[in-house]
Amino acid sequence: MARYTGPKTKIARRFKDPIFGADKSYEKKNYPPGQHGQTKRRAKQSEYGIQLMEKQKAKYTYGILEKQFRNLFEKASHKGGITGEVLLQLIESRLDNVVYRLGFARSRNQARQLVSHRHILVNGELVNIPSYLLKAGDVISVRERSKSLEIINDSISGRVNTFSWLEFDGAAMSGKFMAYPERSDIPENIKEQLIVELYSK
Repeated sequence: MARYTGPKTKIARRFKDPIFGADKSYEKKNYPPGQHGQTKRRAKQSEYGIQLMEKQKAKYTYGILEKQFRNLFEKASHKGGITGEVLLQLIESRLDNVVYRLGFARSRNQARQLVSHRHILVNGELVNIPSYLLKAGDVISVRERSKSLEIINDSISGRVNTFSWLEFDGAAMSGKFMAYPERSDIPENIKEQLIVELYSK
């Protein structure tokens, strides 16, 4: 399965946003990488450049490659509603993202690994496809033989975020995907309208 495995702090510095979570290295150098990172001599970005940066930021944040991202955009553009918001809702409904949001993993990369290594069930059935799109009412749970895994238990014990569109049961190590989240329920700092404008060219 293809995924980005390069330096994360460098990418976060490019977008001037700690998109991969808390990072001490980013806090020390929260300006763009390169010898001119701290100066104002960088050329002004074009409209296209700004839109492209926003798309790249969303892809890195959620760990999605270009083909998958384009397919999600096509699906969002054919559904009713505001295309940008629908796009984010579809991305948020990916199984790896929901596993992360529920607190079974400390990062989306870790969540993707749990899914692909067959530790996660959807409605009682084993699903090992991180990009699997959930529907309202789907129940996500940790496989019985995986409930003793230290990595999952540590993540659950350190769980801090709760989301209104997800129902969590710590005792059963399960959660329910209640509905697609509203835009206000998605904490990521992404300007989705710029992505829509880029793909609409």
